[in-house]
Amino acid sequence: MIKTELKNQCFNLTGKKCLKTGQCGECPVAGIVAGLKAGEEAGEEARVAKAAAKAARTARVKASVAQVIAKKTIIHIWTDGACSGNPGPGGWGVVIKNGKVRELSGGSAHTTNNQMELTGAIEALKSLKARSIVILTTDSKYVMDGLTQWLPNWKRNGWKTYDRKPVKNVDLWRELDTQCKRHSVEWKWVKGHAGHPENERCDELARLAIVALHE
Repeated sequence: MIKTELKNQCFNLTGKKCLKTGQCGECPVAGIVAGLKAGEEAGEEARVAKAAAKAARTARVKASVAQVIAKKTIIHIWTDGACSGNPGPGGWGVVIKNGKVRELSGGSAHTTNNQMELTGAIEALKSLKARSIVILTTDSKYVMDGLTQWLPNWKRNGWKTYDRKPVKNVDLWRELDTQCKRHSVEWKWVKGHAGHPENERCDELARLAIVALHE
């Protein structure tokens, strides 16, 4: 940049154009060249220092956020749904661990298994009063894949499937989407009826809720 700016200005003491453009010892504008170079170097150093300071501030913020998250208890939730006939009487069960264990359950006289699976997840998240970090484990691929894969496309398509059919159980999906926005939720899947203690307990709670419908 400096050589270009001084190309037509830089002369040595003999009056001939300086081919070194400001780099020879006899150049009357050598001091200007040196000053400009020094200014550019100082400016670059200032930019580097500013970038480093910004990076340091970002690192401090990230560290602070990480500390807050580390101090905040992660809530573990397991949910399950069951149905006696499909459709038919159904129930849902929830196990919540947050230092202590809470159990929730409920049922409906005429429902489907998928509706109970969705309702279990909805009721679990609704029971958390404050925004929380949640790991929610379900044995329902319908719920798991719906939330993590299908939902964005459904919403873009006006709650229609890829073949333009209305999404089934749309009211429950809308409610579950709303509840997920209240929290930071990580979804996990576990195989049902495979001896997982919390999943087995959720299944038991769901079936007890069905029995309670007949009492």
